[in-house]
Amino acid sequence: MSRATPWLAATAALAAAWVGGRAYLAHEAPVHLANTGIAVPVGEASPPSPADRIPDPRVGPLPGVRIPRRLPAFRLNDLAGRPESITRFAGRSLILNFWATWCAPCRREIPLLQRIDREWQAHRFTVVGIAVDRRPAVAAFVRRFKIAYPILQGDRQALGVVTSLGVASPAFPFTVFTDRRGEIVALYLGELHRPQIELILDTVREVDDHRITVPAAQRAIAAGLDRLRRGTTTT
Repeated sequence: MSRATPWLAATAALAAAWVGGRAYLAHEAPVHLANTGIAVPVGEASPPSPADRIPDPRVGPLPGVRIPRRLPAFRLNDLAGRPESITRFAGRSLILNFWATWCAPCRREIPLLQRIDREWQAHRFTVVGIAVDRRPAVAAFVRRFKIAYPILQGDRQALGVVTSLGVASPAFPFTVFTDRRGEIVALYLGELHRPQIELILDTVREVDDHRITVPAAQRAIAAGLDRLRRGTTTT
C-alpha cells in the first residue's frame, strides 16, 4: 500500500462502519470504530496488498469529528469536465460513494452499487459515485466496467467535499446516505456488503416515509450494524 502524503495522512484508526447521531454532532464525542479503510495519495497507483483484502482488526476512537446535519452543497466535474451541482439530485435519497480507481475494496463494491441503483430507483434512491482521482483514469475505468450510475470527479476538489463531511483524513471507500430532504442519516466507512447497505436503505426509507426520525434512524442503524458484526439478527 502506498504511503500517504502529509496532507492525506492516515489517522491511528479509521472506520469500517459508523453512524453519526446528533448527540455526536453536538458534543464531538469519540466514536469507536473498526478500521478497514485504505489511505493513499490521491491519484497515486497502489499495488495489490493484503490490506486490500483483510480488515485491520484495530478498534479505537475517532475524536473531534463533526458530521453536518445536512449534505453540504458542492460542485464537481462530470466525466466530460463540466461542473455539476449535487443539487441536481434534490428530492431523492442519495447513496454518495467516495472511491478511487486504485482502491481494491472500492472496485469490489461497484457491482453491488450497480444493482442497488437499479433495484432502489423505484423508491427514489440514486447512487452517485464521487471519484477522488484524476479524470482520465476515472473515465477509462467507468467505460471499462460500464458503470451506469452518475459519476462526479475531482482530486483536491473532491477532498474538499470529504473535509466538509467531517472526515479530515479519508480512507476509501466510504459512503454517505441521505434522505430526500438532504439530511445525512448515515456515514459508512469501509467496504459495503448487501446486508449492511440494505439495513441502511430500509431505515432511510422509513425516514422518507415519515415513520421514524433521523436520530431514531441513526440509533437503529447503529444497533443493526452491531448485530451484523456480531453475527446475530435479533436483539
